[in-house]
Amino acid sequence: MVPFAGFMMPVRYSSDLEEHHCVRNGVGVFDVSHMGEFILKGPKALDLIQRVSANDANILVDGKIQYSYLPNATGGVIDDLLVYRIDAEEYLLVVNASNIEKDWNWIQGHNTEGVKMINASDDLCLLAVQGSKAAETLQPLTNLKLAEMEYYTFAKGHFAGAPDVIVSATGYTGAGGFELYIPSHLVAQVWHRIFEAGAAHGIKPIGLGARDTLRLEMGYCLYGNDIDDTTSPLEAGLGWVTKFTKDFVNAEQLLQQKQAGLTNKLVGFELVERGIPRGHYEICNADGTVIGHVTSGTQSPTLGKGIGLGYVPLAQSKVGTDIFVKVRDRLLKAQVVKLPFVKPGV
Repeated sequence: MVPFAGFMMPVRYSSDLEEHHCVRNGVGVFDVSHMGEFILKGPKALDLIQRVSANDANILVDGKIQYSYLPNATGGVIDDLLVYRIDAEEYLLVVNASNIEKDWNWIQGHNTEGVKMINASDDLCLLAVQGSKAAETLQPLTNLKLAEMEYYTFAKGHFAGAPDVIVSATGYTGAGGFELYIPSHLVAQVWHRIFEAGAAHGIKPIGLGARDTLRLEMGYCLYGNDIDDTTSPLEAGLGWVTKFTKDFVNAEQLLQQKQAGLTNKLVGFELVERGIPRGHYEICNADGTVIGHVTSGTQSPTLGKGIGLGYVPLAQSKVGTDIFVKVRDRLLKAQVVKLPFVKPGV
């Protein structure tokens, strides 16, 4: 257990490797109740979301989810988040635990038209049930048709005796599965029911260690590592959720950056030599000149090799380019690869 964002969080229950393979090959449960949830209500709720987030939430329909981010005024990223459209005048925003207060204050600071904002972070618990056997495990506990739920959609219904549970299909592992937003006072009973239902499938609780290796195999960014208040969302590969067809915070500066051309890019790489890249390790060219740094790195349990993400100059960002990671004064050869490292569902 380690302290994180005001919570004591489980890093591992058994071993990182065991838990990683449990999710990749079966089903596991992450208690991610530390995540933040804001509810925005009112006829101007969408306008507020459009103003503070880079993606175009106007395309959402009821029951759809969108990945987005909050740009700051200086070219960086306040946070990345999920936007759930409950109906035309009600939205759920899911934010990172370490940024709850920062995000709330930022959104509230732009709330000039009386949108009702509710911080539901303490009222909701979040369980992520991930893996190929997640639907089979959870279906007996609800009348929602889980197998028919499309990626990045959600529905609300009864689940394991708890009413008004939001069940969504987003995932941070690439292994498939569902997220359950449960009233806090009912989460213990739901947790136990899930483990009873999943016993035949070898279900296990999963900690932060495996969460990190699973998301990294998919090439997913982690706030505080790969993106933060100082990183360009365009250099981080978030151009696909940056919609210049609308006006939003700092859109003009980001558009200028796009038009001028990027200087750096966040890339995925695999080590050709044995070794484990870690965050903040230097990335060099063949003669040892530092050209960037590792933002996330690990030994991939699925691939059995070192993998990582890092920012490098655009000239060194092409797939197939050789780069070198400095590990204990040794330059270990690596190669830029196309993301994800592991295909979804593997």
